[in-house]
Amino acid sequence: MSAPPKPARIGYARVSTDDQANDAQLIELKAAGCTTIFEEHGSGASRARPVLARLLREIGPGDVLVVVRLDRLARSVSHLLAVIEQLEEKGAHFRSLHDPIDTSTPQGMFSLQVLGAVAQLERALISERTKAGINAARARGKLPGNPGLREKRPEALAKLSKARKRGHLADLVATTSSWLPIVQRMRPEHPWEDVARSIQHQTGQKWNVDRLRRAVRLLVNEGLADTGLISPSPRRTPEDRLLMLVTGIANANPDLTLREIASQLEAMHERTSRGASRWAASSVKNLLDRARKLGLVSS
Repeated sequence: MSAPPKPARIGYARVSTDDQANDAQLIELKAAGCTTIFEEHGSGASRARPVLARLLREIGPGDVLVVVRLDRLARSVSHLLAVIEQLEEKGAHFRSLHDPIDTSTPQGMFSLQVLGAVAQLERALISERTKAGINAARARGKLPGNPGLREKRPEALAKLSKARKRGHLADLVATTSSWLPIVQRMRPEHPWEDVARSIQHQTGQKWNVDRLRRAVRLLVNEGLADTGLISPSPRRTPEDRLLMLVTGIANANPDLTLREIASQLEAMHERTSRGASRWAASSVKNLLDRARKLGLVSS
């Protein structure tokens, strides 16, 4: 009986700009026994951490995420606690080489609890200071908030819109690895309705058509996705649409049986060409036979 795989130490190194080097961090992480190191370029205040997001998806039970210092990983205490919570859900641990935090030890967990209390106190103090500032401003006859926004100045509104767009794009980029490959595989051959249903079936994420189309268009406008994704879909009869849908499922996983493909179609609430909600294996076979004659399915 083969021994279970040994937990790995996985390093994470981040620098703020592309012209900075990770050499110092890499040396320390390798000396700490890290067999794999994820490198990321990005500002400490930025919410977009695609490399970190991929690391958190791939890390396994018992593995240890190692950083040189806490500021290399998290932009705030609350962000740090959120990352560690994700690690705990995966059964993984966290260690900072220059800080007294190692979640695999009782002392490290105690330090983490102290950080959590500090974060809670920090939020309470910020809330109290904000309320006090608002009350003091009102006492002086001043209104709280941005005067430019209150007066609807175009430059202030444009600045706010740009900041919101930046934040939305950062959040979007951080999640693309879970849903964009499905879009790239299906568009523009399939209509947006089919793509949204496929994403929900494969990932559990709920996307309505308008939101999905806007998200992909934003990525295209920013040069992060191919323009072909937003090209119009060819007009097809219901039968042709089912043919392309079954073809996509079969090509994505050639090992699926006819019954398994039928189950997927039922889970996606797809009806047969005759309007039935239940799919027979023979109906799937007829569509696949047509797809093979057209050269759409290899085997």
